[in-house]
Amino acid sequence: MQELNLPSFDCKIKESDGKTWIFDPIRKKYIVLTPEEWVRQHVVNLLVEHFSYSKSLIKIEGGLKYEKLAKRTDIVVFDKEAKPYLLIECKAPEVNLSKKTISQAAIYNKTIKAPHLAISNGLKTFCFEIDFEKNSSTQKQILPPSP
Repeated sequence: MQELNLPSFDCKIKESDGKTWIFDPIRKKYIVLTPEEWVRQHVVNLLVEHFSYSKSLIKIEGGLKYEKLAKRTDIVVFDKEAKPYLLIECKAPEVNLSKKTISQAAIYNKTIKAPHLAISNGLKTFCFEIDFEKNSSTQKQILPPSP
């Protein structure tokens, strides 16, 4: 897999059924290793090991409904009151992080209502603080502290 601009870590990888699998410590099972999953696992590692986020507050690939369509969020972090705190949309490294990508995450966040939003392709990561009352966002240089 491609080297990312996120901290490397000792991930558990195995080969089975002609596929490569990576262990997800949040879902506690092996997941088929795709470029997007590679990014997602690096982001999870960053949250847990470098920002001290609790694994118990992280949800991977949670479902949501948007305009009657079933969608999945990549990563949602909840605060200690079980309210959404941070929504992260992960893309494969070859996917350009454009306004369209940010818009997709923002659309998901209209339902989730997390005060923090991030997108990452493993090479670049953009973070935003969302003010729902003012209908505005402010770009941040770093992910928010652990809730």
